[in-house]
Amino acid sequence: MTTIVVTGGTGTLGRPLVRLLRDAGHEVRVLSRSSAEYPVDLAEGTGLDAALAGAEVVVHCASSPRGGDGKAAARLVAAARTAGVRHLVYISIVGVDRVPLPYYKAKYGVERLVEESGLGWTVLRATQFHDLVLGYFRAVGKLPVLLVPAGVSDQPVEVEEVAARLAELAVAPPAGRVADMGGPETRLVADLARVYLRAAGRRRPVLGVRLPGKTFAAFRRGGHLAPAHAVGTVRFTEFLDRQGIRAATGHRA
Repeated sequence: MTTIVVTGGTGTLGRPLVRLLRDAGHEVRVLSRSSAEYPVDLAEGTGLDAALAGAEVVVHCASSPRGGDGKAAARLVAAARTAGVRHLVYISIVGVDRVPLPYYKAKYGVERLVEESGLGWTVLRATQFHDLVLGYFRAVGKLPVLLVPAGVSDQPVEVEEVAARLAELAVAPPAGRVADMGGPETRLVADLARVYLRAAGRRRPVLGVRLPGKTFAAFRRGGHLAPAHAVGTVRFTEFLDRQGIRAATGHRA
């Protein structure tokens, strides 16, 4: 049995990861500000030393598009060194070094912190989760026209499959930067939007909008895709079906 700390253990990726690790017999500590057992505020660093005491592995899943990832990671790395953690695993995003989105830049900065931490480390980059794509379509699908970035493709991956890969990496020796993990198919975002609308039984025109700037130019070039690493098996249509989004039997869109 290994003592494993998971940051972001109550999130979209963290929940299935924690379940898999516990099912495999490991002691898992879930860090969050609301935890009764391990109350930790990564933004402030409070509670980290106690939570990491005696831990062998840390899987860092906590992240926020609102900012602060770099400072949080620096505090986590410092605490992990003090605690004698032997392996730090970080989940990142495909394209953080190619797409100049501020959030991606922050994630890339955390990768460098992990690499330079002096700890044994592993970094896995994955493409966008199905859940993120669905969340976007649900939000913009409330409008009369469903707007999508023109000329941009996506390669969504099933979060359960990413969690399974992270669980494997967590109990293996540190491996450095491992192969990227992408979903099984790459499709235009406009096509994925139409798949969602059909599954949800909604009628909306899909309008591609050509967005300016270096970030969307990088997205149009496919900087966030990993076609050579399409190792996921669950397609977007299958994901929607598993979510119970079916036009013929009602939907939860």
